[in-house]
Amino acid sequence: MKKLILALALVSFSLSGMAQTTEADPVLKNSVSTNSFWSNWFWQLNLAGTAFYSNQEQGHDFAKSPFEGFRNNLGFSVAVGKWFTPGLGLRTKFNGVWGRTVSSEDKSANASQYWTLHEQVLFNVSNMLCGYNEKRVWNFIPYIGAGMSRNMTHDYYAMGLSAGILNTFRVSKHFAINLDLGYGRHQEDFDGQEWGALDHKRGFNSADQTFNVEIGLTWKLGKATWDYTPDVAAIKALSQAQIDALNGQLADANAENARLRDALANIKPAPAQTITVKEYITAPVSVFFNIDRSKIASKKDLQNVKDLVEAVKANGGKLVVTGYADSKTGSAAYNQRLSEKRAETVANELVNMGVSRDQIEVVAAGGVDTLTPISYNRRAVVSVKQ
Repeated sequence: MKKLILALALVSFSLSGMAQTTEADPVLKNSVSTNSFWSNWFWQLNLAGTAFYSNQEQGHDFAKSPFEGFRNNLGFSVAVGKWFTPGLGLRTKFNGVWGRTVSSEDKSANASQYWTLHEQVLFNVSNMLCGYNEKRVWNFIPYIGAGMSRNMTHDYYAMGLSAGILNTFRVSKHFAINLDLGYGRHQEDFDGQEWGALDHKRGFNSADQTFNVEIGLTWKLGKATWDYTPDVAAIKALSQAQIDALNGQLADANAENARLRDALANIKPAPAQTITVKEYITAPVSVFFNIDRSKIASKKDLQNVKDLVEAVKANGGKLVVTGYADSKTGSAAYNQRLSEKRAETVANELVNMGVSRDQIEVVAAGGVDTLTPISYNRRAVVSVKQ
């Protein structure tokens, strides 16, 4: 039994690791990023109704209904656990304390006190099959586990296995209602009595068994959700031509191109090299960010910014840094602050490149949905002020 418990623990951690790799894959639908160790913990407190079936019942014609008073009793359970991914978690569960040792149909004679302590692996099938959704009302969560128990009335210890289905119903971000249907299979002395009827063959009923129905609450601690993985990897995989095409969709780039056409129509043609340099200087450059972050996702985005910096340092003028956030995530006020932080981050990089602070203008545009997919709007745009 001890080897079985150890094996279950090893398998659960291995499965958790594999699931993190799969669900963090940015090419999957509804993919999420792995949270820190201190995220996604939870407490559970339940009222438990338990029916007890003793191995000593073999050979007796006791009523089998779980509603018989001589074989059921009310108790409670407490559990603490953690979700390592939206689909896989572990919990440590204590259950007790009023039970029955079913040696007769006398309710008072069967009364006993006990506790069980099991480590269980949780499988959120709803998230595994349908993708993570933090606002899903019902989650279907089968589980298996192993542990030990003690009959306090008769001073016996026993090992056991457990399995069941945990149903959670969302109330809010941090609270859910539980409906837990469980089964326990325990060593024959779980109920405080060793095997006595030697003339009966030992089979499935040779173990003490329990059936539980539990109703209670789950309280999610700290960060209770998972962040969707931004499509930054797809952005970095774009070719230079695709990046140029993306910039061409920006409203500020279109406005700048129109201004250039008007200016060229009213001046003498300049040498081809001069025109090329002027157009290159004024072309806006985008710097991308991860969701809910003001740290630049890839320093490679700053390569094109350096060309603008060198031109401004040589010819004078000002640079305008406009920060954006995607309008699908967060409130308008939050996105306004986030876009300002992103613009300030890029402005600080420009200062590090040698641009004077008084040559930089910072603009916060808030949340927008100009580009598709929505992740492309998590950016700051650097352009030359005319």
